[in-house]
Amino acid sequence: MSFRLHVDGARWRAHLRHHAAAHPGIVPVVKGNGYGLGRDVLAREAATLGVDMIAVGTYAEVPGALQDFAGDVLVLTPWRPFLDDVVLDPRVVHTVGRVEDVAALAATAPAGTRVVVEGETSMSRHGLDRHEIAAAVAALGELQVEGFALHLPLGRGHLAEAESWVAALETSRLDTSTVFVSHLDPAEHAELASRRPQLTIRPRVGTSLWLGDPGALSVRAHVLDVHQVERGERVGYRQRPVPRGGYLLVVAGGTSHGIGLEAPKAVTGVLQRGKSVARGGLEAAGLALSPFVVAGRQRWFAEPPHMHVSLVLLPESVTPPAVGDEVTASVRFTTASFDAVVID
Repeated sequence: MSFRLHVDGARWRAHLRHHAAAHPGIVPVVKGNGYGLGRDVLAREAATLGVDMIAVGTYAEVPGALQDFAGDVLVLTPWRPFLDDVVLDPRVVHTVGRVEDVAALAATAPAGTRVVVEGETSMSRHGLDRHEIAAAVAALGELQVEGFALHLPLGRGHLAEAESWVAALETSRLDTSTVFVSHLDPAEHAELASRRPQLTIRPRVGTSLWLGDPGALSVRAHVLDVHQVERGERVGYRQRPVPRGGYLLVVAGGTSHGIGLEAPKAVTGVLQRGKSVARGGLEAAGLALSPFVVAGRQRWFAEPPHMHVSLVLLPESVTPPAVGDEVTASVRFTTASFDAVVID
């Protein structure tokens, strides 16, 4: 049984080099499931790009990053006093975003512990209000400030917000000239750097770096069984009747691989809302589109995916693949888990 990610290594690495060159000072983000490729793979690839720092999501990801990458490791999740897996290593750079946390870390961590101070952007997730920067500076003690961080919303159009924060930083007493920024595109990064040449702007980049060339990535699943079925025949755990005659494919890949699992979609505009209503109506009728592609089209699930396999319907007008053949799948990489990642 095999649900695998195949990577065109030459093409993928060419994209990585091009993207890194377009983002001077890049800090590759290596977090979660490693964008489907695995954090260990990405940490090693980051090293080949010649970067001096990577970013991870949580402290639980720090030990592996320190093992797989020889440079510095920035933790994106802010330090909190109740965390029990904090790694106090000289190569680890902590994020602080509350005045009380700055004071608590300064009181408990070794002198010289490295931190990045984060500002609360319109994301409204973590960070200091700009009026709190002075209090944070006063609480730093012997912590070593490595930079200031801004986590901006997705999409273009946030350059003005970034610049307003940079202006606030320059009037503060925070002793740093480095700004870490998430979600500025290369043109916005270049514009901010040109307006503030005295600062070092370091973009933290994940999705567009690792997954920015979809053509270099191919998800393939083995066909494990093929059954001819008649209309009305009951199949699967739930014994649902087949809506029309054709073939039932048993394909590698189920819920343990992230099949059928997805994050809620951001729905905006009349067209997207219409699609959501239509999709909801189909699902209410027991029909859901699978990610598996056969003869150029995504095919319907016969029922919700199992833990390791999925049952997929194929109309009788389509010649079915043979047992042992591979079909492709369109997946959300940040929720996918593969039996193997094959880099050609």
